[in-house]
Amino acid sequence: MTLTCQLDPEIDDEVRDGISALWTDVSNAGGAVGFVPPVTADDIRPDLDRSLAEVASGRRRLVLGRDEDGRIAATAFLTYNDHRLMRHWMWLYTVMVHPRHQGRGYGRTLMDTVERAARTFPGIEAIRLTCRGGTGVDGFYGGCGYKEVGRVPGAIRVAPGDDRDDISMMLTL
Repeated sequence: MTLTCQLDPEIDDEVRDGISALWTDVSNAGGAVGFVPPVTADDIRPDLDRSLAEVASGRRRLVLGRDEDGRIAATAFLTYNDHRLMRHWMWLYTVMVHPRHQGRGYGRTLMDTVERAARTFPGIEAIRLTCRGGTGVDGFYGGCGYKEVGRVPGAIRVAPGDDRDDISMMLTL
């Protein structure tokens, strides 16, 4: 089973709806992508619309992954920095692999594609991301070559009494 990734696909209704369904399913499975379950597509829609508007403006780049049946199965958004002193690195946001495909190497394929794409962007020397502590995803990113560069204890409140660390990680290209 393979994941086929594409940088900057055409954003049409199929892509918009597919990312919305993916984001909803990942969130409801407990994925740390900005929400806590339960969520609906309507909850996700404002964040998705904002992300896709940034893609349309050229400020953000989308890596879209499709499974062997052509269904949207993974995404990652790379965002350019606006700050003049930080334009040499990008942010990586909303890295998702559909729960039905986790454990099959799709995440690694997605991250490899993200890295290859970023290496082609003029002036980009690194990728930075943040992740929610307590999920183990920092170990996955570490296996992809990212190094922990900072941690803010308890910065993410998942629920009352359930605060998680906000972990910053960076990959030098």
